[in-house]
Amino acid sequence: MIPLFHDFSESTVLVVGGGSVGARKARRFAREARTVVVSPEFTDASFGDAELVRAAPDREAIEDWLERVEPALVVAATDDEELNGAVADAARDRGILVNRADRAGRDRGEGSVVVPATVREDPVIVAIATGGAAPALSKDLRRELEEEIEGAGAMAEFLGEFRTELKARGVAPDRRRELVGDAVASPAVWTGLRTGAPNDRQVIEDVLDRLEGGGESG
Repeated sequence: MIPLFHDFSESTVLVVGGGSVGARKARRFAREARTVVVSPEFTDASFGDAELVRAAPDREAIEDWLERVEPALVVAATDDEELNGAVADAARDRGILVNRADRAGRDRGEGSVVVPATVREDPVIVAIATGGAAPALSKDLRRELEEEIEGAGAMAEFLGEFRTELKARGVAPDRRRELVGDAVASPAVWTGLRTGAPNDRQVIEDVLDRLEGGGESG
C-alpha cells in the first residue's frame, strides 16, 4: 500500500457504526471533515463534532445513505462482519474509498484505506502502519516518535520563513539550499526553537550571522 495524505476539508466521511470503534474513527475524521455517523445506537464515548443519525444501516439502506451523503470515504465500523462487508462492497461499487475497521489493514480490495497511527506537531505529521500485522507496535513507535520530533513543527515553520528571507535577499538557489540544510542540522537552532526563542526573525538573523560567517556548519 502507498501512504498518502488526503485533504478531506471539503469532503464528507460516513461512519457506519456507533460503538467505541465508530466513535474513535468519528473523532479522528471530524477534526478534518464533515463526518456523519449512522447507527441505531451510540456508545457513551465522544464522537467529537460528528453528526449522529439514529438509523439502522441494514443492507438495503446502505445504497441510500451513500447517495444521500455522497461521502469521499466510508468507514465500516459495526460489530457485524457481514454488514461491514456489504458497506465496503457498496462503497467500492461507487468508487468510494472505504476503511473496514474490523480488518485492520488486511482487507486489500480495490479502494481499501488503512488509517495509520499518527504523530502530529503541526505542520509536521508522521504516519505509522504495520499492514495490520502489529497494531501494538504502531502504538509503541508512536510514543517514541512523539519525543523524537519535539520541535519539528516549530522548525518547519521557521524554515519556511527562513527560505522566504533568503529569497528576498537575493541568495542564489544553491546557496539557499545549503543554508537551509545547515539550519536543519544546527543543534543551536533546534535548541532555540525547542526552548522558545524570542521570535523567528531574531533566530533568522542569528542563523544568518552564524552560517554566513562560517561560525557553524551543522
